[in-house]
Amino acid sequence: MRGIVFLLSVIALAAVPGILHADHSPETLGTLSHLAVAPQQIVLEGPRARTVLIVDGTTANGQKIDVTRDAHFAVLDASVANVAPNGVVRGMADGQTEVVVTVAEKTFHVPVTIHASQVPQLFHFENDIVPLLTRYGCNTSGCHGKAEGQNGFKLSVFGFQPEEDFAALTKENRGRRVSTTMPETSLMLTKASGGVPHGGGIRLRKGSGDYRTLRNWIDAGTPFGNDDAATVAKITVSPIERQLTMQAQQQLRVVATYTDGHEVDVTAHAQFQSNNDALGKVDEFGLVTAGDSPGDVTVMASYMGAVDVFRSLIPRSETITDYPAVTESNFIDPLINDKLRKLNIVPAGPADDATYLRRVYLDVIGTLPTPAESREFLSDSRPNRRALLVDALLARPEYADYQALKWSDLLRVNRLALGHKGAYAYYRWIRDTFRDNKPMDAFAAELVTAAGPMTEAPAAHFYKVAGDAHKRAATFSQVFLGVRIECAQCHHHPQDRWSQTDYYGMHAFFTQPTFQASNLGELLTSSGQEKSVHPRTNQEIFAYPLATPYPKQSTTGDRRERLADWLTDAENPWFARNIANRAWAHFLGRGLVEPIDDFRLTNPPSNPQLLDALAREFVENGYDYQHLIRTITASAAYQRASTVNKTNWRDEQNYSRFLFKRIDAEVLLDAVVQVTGVPEKFAGVAAGYRAIQLWDSQVPHYFLKTFGRPVRATACSCERTAAPTVGQVLHVLNSPEIQEKLSHQGGRIAGMLRSGTDDETFINELSLACFSRPPTEAEQAKLMEHLQGKQGPARQQAAEDIAWSMLNSMEFLFNH
Repeated sequence: MRGIVFLLSVIALAAVPGILHADHSPETLGTLSHLAVAPQQIVLEGPRARTVLIVDGTTANGQKIDVTRDAHFAVLDASVANVAPNGVVRGMADGQTEVVVTVAEKTFHVPVTIHASQVPQLFHFENDIVPLLTRYGCNTSGCHGKAEGQNGFKLSVFGFQPEEDFAALTKENRGRRVSTTMPETSLMLTKASGGVPHGGGIRLRKGSGDYRTLRNWIDAGTPFGNDDAATVAKITVSPIERQLTMQAQQQLRVVATYTDGHEVDVTAHAQFQSNNDALGKVDEFGLVTAGDSPGDVTVMASYMGAVDVFRSLIPRSETITDYPAVTESNFIDPLINDKLRKLNIVPAGPADDATYLRRVYLDVIGTLPTPAESREFLSDSRPNRRALLVDALLARPEYADYQALKWSDLLRVNRLALGHKGAYAYYRWIRDTFRDNKPMDAFAAELVTAAGPMTEAPAAHFYKVAGDAHKRAATFSQVFLGVRIECAQCHHHPQDRWSQTDYYGMHAFFTQPTFQASNLGELLTSSGQEKSVHPRTNQEIFAYPLATPYPKQSTTGDRRERLADWLTDAENPWFARNIANRAWAHFLGRGLVEPIDDFRLTNPPSNPQLLDALAREFVENGYDYQHLIRTITASAAYQRASTVNKTNWRDEQNYSRFLFKRIDAEVLLDAVVQVTGVPEKFAGVAAGYRAIQLWDSQVPHYFLKTFGRPVRATACSCERTAAPTVGQVLHVLNSPEIQEKLSHQGGRIAGMLRSGTDDETFINELSLACFSRPPTEAEQAKLMEHLQGKQGPARQQAAEDIAWSMLNSMEFLFNH
């Protein structure tokens, strides 16, 4: 309903000359050094053909701006064509004329040729009707495209099965959806235009061009069209990229190229979607409006299964004429700093040693430094002390524990699916990988090609927990490639290049593995002969990796070996970039591709050069994950302070400051245990286990559940929730379990008080335990005042209050 109201508003405004204009001031327009109109000539063929004109201006500093809404449009011969105030040109009759474009006292003449405007349209259901069903949301999953349809009427999602949609419209419901004898009475029209009640509201204005298209198709007898008709091969968005100032607008134009080579402007029927509405939103007509935060925004255009993207860099409006010198530690930093300069953002300065110490401990080993470790590092004067610290942390067993926890989430170490022994063996294999620093390509290849008795090949548990070939293909692609291919199982991926054939090409790699019983126990073999069959064509699809040529014949032997070779090839476009992106997101708080497991054409990295450089470094150093960690933690970007300045306070995606990160559930619980000195006993687990050592995600624990521990039902990184919640705040504030640890007579607080620790030492030790730093003078004075003069139980209570306040601080609950 909102869309049609907006459409009617635009139509009404278009009748008022100049109402859509004046995006820029006359002073700005007067300084433009160059103006251009695209396209430079127009050829429209067929009834109701249209195209969008875009007028660009070039500012004195070389920046292009969209001045379409500042231009005045007129047509010399209104009987041949007309032009709307927003630059949309429509054919009226065969002939030639010109559109006259005037902006900033400059005039341009765009030749217009109209062909076949009066020729009766030869309708083609897939080319002419399905785009309208998609444009108005009829075949989306929220309407008639959902699995069960809506009110007895079901369409395929995004029109991927036009034959079935044609039958649903023309043959089902006793033909009442279309009436070829009285087209205006067709339910398809009366419901969409509000003539009769419609759960989806008014979707189509009666008498509009799209309404007439549907009406004329019905009047023509609802033809399906020729099977050999040209179909959409690709779409092209223009402009493809543009730098925008804050709140500036840019009109997009979408042209479809068909299989026979002819092109059609489909802007009016394309769908648009921004990957970040805060940075730049797009309306249903392709008008992009920049937000008021600096960064990158990508707008996807889709039409009939084809996609293309528009990218925009949006700098701060205030330029920096004297950009300060910025620290650069390795190849990472110039790539980040160059972009920050373009965005007019000055990064934060370096973090102090105490902040870096706590940050890198939590990120590398998921563990707080002890007060003794903090004192040792803070007194270290060696210039390379930070690099030496990372080396020491990577050698600790907690590093393997923490990495095993994170990868057990992704690879779904799940006791309910694998049993106790199987899940533990699977977990130990993952942990041993990181303990031994096994190269990540070997780790991935070992998992993909796993075979033999499960007791000897623990990686084979992946095939059991992932289930059938469909889930294995989807999980593999998401974890190791960062690519989500599930959508393509049923239809062409609506936001990427993947077809159903591509999906079943990956599916075919996972149809051979089968489980068998043997005298050595259950074993995994690749002897299965199940074929991968395309659900629409019923033809066998041979195994082939994504974005590679379709093979002429099926691969012999274990097909997974070919998949492993492709996966770990240095030229693989996803594997190294995916691992690098996951590592970067873990340490910097946000992936270069975000979400981190959603690499696709329409979700490009925020800094492509940096992601490529990280992947290249990773490959050239033998897929050494620890080397990747050393590289990232050594960068000035990672070592920045989290403090904001007047240029970077709105920046959330360009690493101009260290982003606050909510600590993982297990890490936070271990931190509480470490600070209070009271261990946690987990149900069904031997005493002495820390939370980051819990290989079984099914161990019941209210704290872990509240703070977002995943259940490992899917491979999506989104299962682990990182967003703070009210429930978390209330739990830390009021938890009886935390209070019990604070007051425990065997804990840190009671122990220090019994040993006669003076107030100053107590406060200093507790601050080191919680924050890895001594208290400030102001903190020390305030806390000393709180303890002053108190003895016995009163002093114990005051000490517990101080510890409780520290545990509830943002400084403790977040990595910063």
